[in-house]
Parts: sequence; structure tokens; C-alpha cells
Amino acid sequence: MNIFVSSEMLLPPCCYLLTHLLTYSLTYLLTYLLTHLTYLLTYLLTYLLTYLLTYLLIHLLTHVLTYVLTHSLTHLITYLLTPCSRVLLEKLTGLQLLKNFPTYYGTRRFITAFTSARHLSLS
Repeated sequence: MNIFVSSEMLLPPCCYLLTHLLTYSLTYLLTYLLTHLTYLLTYLLTYLLTYLLTYLLIHLLTHVLTYVLTHSLTHLITYLLTPCSRVLLEKLTGLQLLKNFPTYYGTRRFITAFTSARHLSLS
């Protein structure tokens, strides 16, 4: 007498078919889902990275460069033109504005010199 009973003896043939169908279906379903999930994630990451890099390179760099160049040029032009303005006002008024500016600013002579400077040609 055999003490060990094999599993084949206990299961009818329809159970083998059902087991095979379930195994195949689950394997196919998992493979399908993982493949399409990988495709979806790849597409989304590629699209998002492309959009993000495009946005960063075009918009942010454009705005930053515009701001930096405008700011730098404004300060550079102001720095370069300030001595010319002082020399012009000193020539028009005959005063050194650095020493006499607080007492001279707002007086009738300053306003006259300032408004007449608009009419002069700097050539």
C-alpha cells in the first residue's frame, strides 16, 4: 500500500484546465499591464521633461537675461553719464555742484540753469 497520495489523483481533469486558464490569464494580464504602464510612464516622463526644459530654457532664461541686461545697462549708462551731467551743469552755472549742491538746489539760479540746459546742443 502506498502511503503518499499524489495530487494528480485528487484533482479531476477540469481543475487542470481551470488552473491552466487562470495562470495564463493572470500572466498575460500582468504582462500587458506592466508593459503599458511602462510605456505610459516613459511617455509622461519624456513629455514632462521636454516641456520643463523648454520652458526653462526659453522663458526663464529670456526673462532673466532681459532683466540682467536691462539692469546692468541702466546702471552702466547712469554711471557713465553722471560725470557729463555734472560737468555740463558746472559749465552752465559756474559753480561746483558737489560742494554747493545743498544750498544751490532749488534756487532760482539752479532752475533757470536746469531749464536752459534743455535748449543747448551737446554736439
